[in-house]
Amino acid sequence: MNRLAAETSPYLRQHADNPVDWYPWCDEALELAQAEDRPILLSIGYSSCHWCHVMAHESFENAATAAVMNERFVNIKVDREERPDLDRVYQFAHQLLNRQSGGWPLTAFLDPETRRPFFTGTYFPRQPRYGLPGFADLLMRISDTFRAKREELKGQSEKLTVLMAQLVHSKRQAKADDRTLLNVAREQLGKQHDALEGGFGSAPKFPMPAALERLLRHWAHIHADRSERPDRDALNIVMTTLTKMARGGIYDHLGGGFYRYSTDRRWAVPHFEKMLYDNGALLGLYADALALGPDPLFGGAVVETATWLMREMQHPEGGYYAALDADSEGEEGRFYVWRRDAVKRLLTSDEYLVIETLYGLDKPANFEGKWNLHRRDAWRAVVERLYLAPEDAERHLASAKAKLLAARAEREPPGRDDKVLASWNGLAIFGLAKAGMRLGEPAWLDSATRAADFVRTRMVEDGRLYATWKDGTVNYAGYLDDYANMMLGLLALLAARWRDEDMALATFLADELLNRFEDRDGGGFFFTAHDHERLIHRPKPTSDDALPPGNGSAARALFALGHLAGEPRYLDAAQRSLQWSRGFIEQHPASHCTLLTALEETVHLPQVVILRGPAADMDAWLDVARTGFRPWRTAYGIPYDAERAPQYLPRLVSADTRARVSAFICSGLECGAPITDLAAFERAMA
Repeated sequence: MNRLAAETSPYLRQHADNPVDWYPWCDEALELAQAEDRPILLSIGYSSCHWCHVMAHESFENAATAAVMNERFVNIKVDREERPDLDRVYQFAHQLLNRQSGGWPLTAFLDPETRRPFFTGTYFPRQPRYGLPGFADLLMRISDTFRAKREELKGQSEKLTVLMAQLVHSKRQAKADDRTLLNVAREQLGKQHDALEGGFGSAPKFPMPAALERLLRHWAHIHADRSERPDRDALNIVMTTLTKMARGGIYDHLGGGFYRYSTDRRWAVPHFEKMLYDNGALLGLYADALALGPDPLFGGAVVETATWLMREMQHPEGGYYAALDADSEGEEGRFYVWRRDAVKRLLTSDEYLVIETLYGLDKPANFEGKWNLHRRDAWRAVVERLYLAPEDAERHLASAKAKLLAARAEREPPGRDDKVLASWNGLAIFGLAKAGMRLGEPAWLDSATRAADFVRTRMVEDGRLYATWKDGTVNYAGYLDDYANMMLGLLALLAARWRDEDMALATFLADELLNRFEDRDGGGFFFTAHDHERLIHRPKPTSDDALPPGNGSAARALFALGHLAGEPRYLDAAQRSLQWSRGFIEQHPASHCTLLTALEETVHLPQVVILRGPAADMDAWLDVARTGFRPWRTAYGIPYDAERAPQYLPRLVSADTRARVSAFICSGLECGAPITDLAAFERAMA
């Protein structure tokens, strides 16, 4: 009997009609496996995963394959987005067992007694191909091996869990100082950079926003320190990569938003999933780049991505949905790609000429006989080549894109994973708040505010944050990422627009973070809370992945909130996390960019600018404080009637004082005398 129909996860529901006797991860399944001494077949994926769909169609929907699964295994299906704890544990085990990175779907076979894996893989085809065995044959061999070599497999799995614990909890001696770690990361990222096409490495190429932010911040600090030679190469790496991505096929040029990764070196053909977390991080990164000066390409990508988030990814009540599938009508990318004759039929000759030249429709098709749109050249070069007046070219492009987008909307859309994840909402709030502040878009700040209110009012129950929300129901007590990323989002929102309820929620999350997740003996933070279900391993993530590691996000958020609130407890916890993780960072600094950005706070003391005054009068002052890209500075405009203002600020109660703006420039936990003259404030900020 399949038991997935009642689950909240869209991914699990996709498998509710399989002939497989699926269970969710639950006591009933685990106890059954132990009672009947059948190994567990654990399958981990997510709703927008293309190869998860392929394996489901080939194997899980096949009655003969399902019969083997049902006879020989207890079958458990897990949504990695709802249970990132299980995904982290068994992906880590897969890496150690196979000496290579994992992916989705993850296929793991577990001992029924210990739940330790004795064999793992990812996608397996129904029939042998790609150098992989057929799945049904593999099942038979795994089952037979489990019976014949039980003790040998048990000994292997015991060694595996000991190794997992040692790798996370062993004391690693750090020898390099802070500046050296930052500089080594810069050197390593420079060596990985693809100078011709941007990004890092070859295909497949991921956006890697944490690495790009690290380089941009490194450049900014070096640039500000006049005693050091400017690192223009670091800036060039960032700008080249952002330009290539915004021009490339990894970006949706009609609807906005970035796909998950590019399958080729040139960013032309993506894997067509759209994930909320990618777009939140990239919005913040492009907003930072726009702080260096206007750029029509970057600005357009930010505007269109923010519009897409609000149009397609926001629940009517405020929270953001998780993802859009890569597939529609059973084919990857079908919704997004074009036949040349279809484009011609929709557009005027002038409009088509612009689209053809800009997006390469006069070149060979780049995706299964069709075109995935990506810019072949800079816009200015296209306009000059076509001998068009710039205003005419802009008009033709805008009307053509509007027609194509409207026509695309008539197609069957990709499936949407409509659960709300606290962690990913935090990253989306972070990006949209930064972009809304940088571009002066109050509607974006309103959208981010609605998402924050959604999490606060619907996903916090009984004194704790929950990880998921779906159809009015919260599920799964929050993980480290949920608390840390929501804190980062709230702090970005506070910098854009102060609200007492956001400060209250950020403080609540920080206190719960320390109470529920901190390793009080060793330092750092566990991924799961102290009262969480006991698994075979309890991770303490440090390295960058598709998502920033919880220890890095937590350290960044605790530093920022500690300096804003003047709370040493938060600063001390962030320091303890950095102290514990330094040995891991030193193994390969470029893989720990999020933690290095937190570490940067100890090298370059942050500057917190707090403005008090009537809300309507602070805008001009905030504009001064926000000018340029200065990652060491954060400005907050706090009205005098705010109830959650930092306690260390003097209470300015006279009517004369409350009628004007007062600026406090703070470094560490010390603030200078208030500045009440705008010209003097401009000089101080310069």
